[in-house]
Amino acid sequence: MNTPAVHPVDEILPPAKMTALGLQHVLVMYAGAVAVPLIVGRALKLSPDQVAMLISADLFCCGIVTLIQSLGMTQYFGIRLPVMMGVTFASVGPMIAMANAKGGAAGAQAIFGAIIGAGIISIMIAPAVSRMLRFFPPVVTGTIIAVIGISLMRVGIGWAMGGPPTIAQIADPSFVKAAEVAKAAGLAAPMGPPPLIANPSYANLENLGIAMFVLVCILAITKYAKGFVANISVLIGIVIGGIVAVIAGKMNFDKVAKASWFDVVMPFQFGPPTFDIVLILTMTLVMIVVMIESTGMFLALSDLTGKPINQKELSAGLRTDGIGTLIGGIFNTFPYTSFSQNVGLVGVTGVKSRFVCVAGGVIMIVLGLIPKMAALVESLPQFVLGGAGLVMFGMVAATGIRILTGVDYKTNRNNMYVVAISIGFGMIPLVAPRWTQHMNHNLHPLLESGILLTAISAVALNLYFNGAKDDDGAAIEAAKHAEA
Repeated sequence: MNTPAVHPVDEILPPAKMTALGLQHVLVMYAGAVAVPLIVGRALKLSPDQVAMLISADLFCCGIVTLIQSLGMTQYFGIRLPVMMGVTFASVGPMIAMANAKGGAAGAQAIFGAIIGAGIISIMIAPAVSRMLRFFPPVVTGTIIAVIGISLMRVGIGWAMGGPPTIAQIADPSFVKAAEVAKAAGLAAPMGPPPLIANPSYANLENLGIAMFVLVCILAITKYAKGFVANISVLIGIVIGGIVAVIAGKMNFDKVAKASWFDVVMPFQFGPPTFDIVLILTMTLVMIVVMIESTGMFLALSDLTGKPINQKELSAGLRTDGIGTLIGGIFNTFPYTSFSQNVGLVGVTGVKSRFVCVAGGVIMIVLGLIPKMAALVESLPQFVLGGAGLVMFGMVAATGIRILTGVDYKTNRNNMYVVAISIGFGMIPLVAPRWTQHMNHNLHPLLESGILLTAISAVALNLYFNGAKDDDGAAIEAAKHAEA
């Protein structure tokens, strides 16, 4: 009797090969995985130890959710395809808005409460979202992804400059000192606000030079290297930049030395989460966009691996986005989705086994339990990350533009209005950050996110002009563009 052939997706490879290929997947996603906790942790003005803890929690949860997605957990969770899960960049804009409204531990509690609430709702609505692909054709998804990248570019530029533009000028130290001396002597202090001078640490030319060197290294590796090395060019560029920063005396390993070799990731490190209905609904809107993107990615991956998926399996994959987000909120991290660059790696290597991603998930869990790794990442100067951030976030914007190039503008000029107006709405918080100052404070996290404004306007305008056309093929093609 012949044994039925095992599908390549379900093939279990030799342990050494499976571990090596799993490490490839980890290296491809590592830079993107640690970027979000760095962005949000610094927006919340957390201490270096707390930011390092966010990074450890992120890596740990990346591994847990990857295991659920690739290995499967009951019939309700897991697409059982080669998928690596990581924190979605789509959630960064709303979380920064929440951090700006309320910083520190209180801001973290509000963010994690919104994430937990959105995760629970996402689990419940996953089957319905799996049927909503027609509301998110390439003209919508391309516009949203482009604005995600554009919104994140200010973070990458801020890293290169050494901080946000608000620190470009500081109070004149001589004026401040004169005021202090006068006060100590019982004399009248100088009148008026202190004059502002250029902050010497902002846009420092040495730091900008290192950021540009990192960018040049990434571009050189991308052009001249091949295969896997080219795929991890951003990570290699960051490592090279870190070495240069150490040589220049701008980076040390004091925090790494103090960090322990092993520690368990614990839930609710910032205290019990707080639940705000507006913040939860804001994050739920982000999750709907994320799950729509995942739907296209799963369909593209099914096509790439030759393993058909049905509606039930698709719903199980989307529920994992939800349970991953729920787990993330509990363990002090953020919303999760499938990483497109890892889907692209499946096409590059030709290895379709989901157990390779299972091995990658185990490696991520181990990395999350080693605080020294997180402390090393947190120790990297912002300007080193700046050169890499320009590439990472710029590529997100370029992916959206690439998807938009496949949109029909010639016979359907209304698509131009969908793109133009939606991008315009997305730019409002970037060019007029205080535009909500006369509105209800509870609406600020929603209205201060250009990504959410773009998503809402793009879906509404597309429905107005084009209706809801059931065209899964176009969504799959858009997902394949994203893989690249």
